[in-house]
Amino acid sequence: MENASENIKRKIEPEEQAVFLRKKISLFRAVSLLIGTIIGSGIFISPKGVLINSGNVGASLMIWLACGIISMFGALSYAELGTSIKKSGGHYIYLLETLGPLPAFVRLWSEIIVIRPAVTAVVGLSFGRYIVEPFFAPCQAPILAVKLLTAAGVSLVVYVNCCSVNWTARIQTILTFSKLVAMGFIIVPGMMALAQGRYENFQNAFDSNSVTLDRIPLAFYSGMFAYSGWFYMNFVAEEMINPERNIPLAAIFSLIVVTLLYLLANVAYYTVMTADEVLASGAVAVTFGERTLKGLSSVIQILVALSCLGAINGALFAVSRVFFVASRENQWPILFSMIHIRHHTPLPAVLLLYPLVILMIFIGDLYGLLNLNSFPRWLFMGLVTLGLIRHRYKNPDLHRPFKVPIIIPGIFTVLCLFIVVTSLYSDPINTGIGCALTLSGVPVYYLIVCRPQGPAWCRKAHHLFTVKLQILMEVVQQEIVTY
Repeated sequence: MENASENIKRKIEPEEQAVFLRKKISLFRAVSLLIGTIIGSGIFISPKGVLINSGNVGASLMIWLACGIISMFGALSYAELGTSIKKSGGHYIYLLETLGPLPAFVRLWSEIIVIRPAVTAVVGLSFGRYIVEPFFAPCQAPILAVKLLTAAGVSLVVYVNCCSVNWTARIQTILTFSKLVAMGFIIVPGMMALAQGRYENFQNAFDSNSVTLDRIPLAFYSGMFAYSGWFYMNFVAEEMINPERNIPLAAIFSLIVVTLLYLLANVAYYTVMTADEVLASGAVAVTFGERTLKGLSSVIQILVALSCLGAINGALFAVSRVFFVASRENQWPILFSMIHIRHHTPLPAVLLLYPLVILMIFIGDLYGLLNLNSFPRWLFMGLVTLGLIRHRYKNPDLHRPFKVPIIIPGIFTVLCLFIVVTSLYSDPINTGIGCALTLSGVPVYYLIVCRPQGPAWCRKAHHLFTVKLQILMEVVQQEIVTY
């Protein structure tokens, strides 16, 4: 493998074009990445999930606000971790540094087989639906057409992420702007209707007869899904310019903006549509556009589709760094810690999830996938902030450029674990499947990661296979330490 690396390295100037992940993410790009990733399909599909599980309009709005506050607590906790533990990798590296290798590997395993393919499929199917439906209106779009277009969109995003960090960041900025325009098309007409005195849909907003406490955790799942993405800056900490300043600033500013936008968008929905109409709509934003903008409803659909594409783009850019770091920490095959010699992108790590995502797109159900991935995602977020508390007490003298009151990670940990436990009662099938798939990482860790040697023939075959792929992809290991 070393000979193959040397042969490839001779093609480039070692000093001028050293192979490593460069610091190209400014504060502006960080905010674009976060807002562009958080505002994906969630605000356009999750209002239905929050409402059906919360039981009424008033409770749903309270849950949207609560999810924003909970997310802010999590973002502040992660900002402390990101400025004191200077490695990329987000959840994975923080678990490795605070709770040890087993929780870190199980989190990595669940990211690969459950969380990331399911989330990407959910957002991707929303993209496909919003693009295809205008061509078949007023009839329902064929599901095969939606899935084929979704697969094409995901493939395009993967290609861009393989080719260039700069182009990925530029496209993310453009798609973030399209999201804000889409939100404007929803919020402005809704606020205008509210100013005209259309309050009737908010009467009896807290109808207690329709609230069932056992469904509240699922309402939080839908709401928190819409806010998910505030942690992605920590995945690329080594590529951040001035991370000690920019990670906290980007997280705080982005979440304040997104929480305000989400609350205003939901108020706009309920001003124009009744609760029953929101529940009956397959695409809430489209139905809203048909009511308020008439001929421009198709524009909303295109903007929402671009919003979903931006969420996929930002998430793939960030999550590929998790696999890159895990490989660098010897918990994943070495190939995935390699970087393309010209594009300076972690090409193998970007390609890792592509087959599983395509598979879930064609076999998955939207809301089933949502509940399936939520269990491991929020379980490990709670463990990460629990690890922060433990890290504080184990390393009291460690320099922490950004430090939050200990009660903030404490509250976030308790809420995450509470939602996870109660969801096993609310949706035992999908949550149970997510739990089982997550725990399957434990035997994998002990059988493979803890025993990396294996038979001689197996090691030789793995070495040859890695070398062949390395030459094919034109990738080498990082030449400059970035942490």
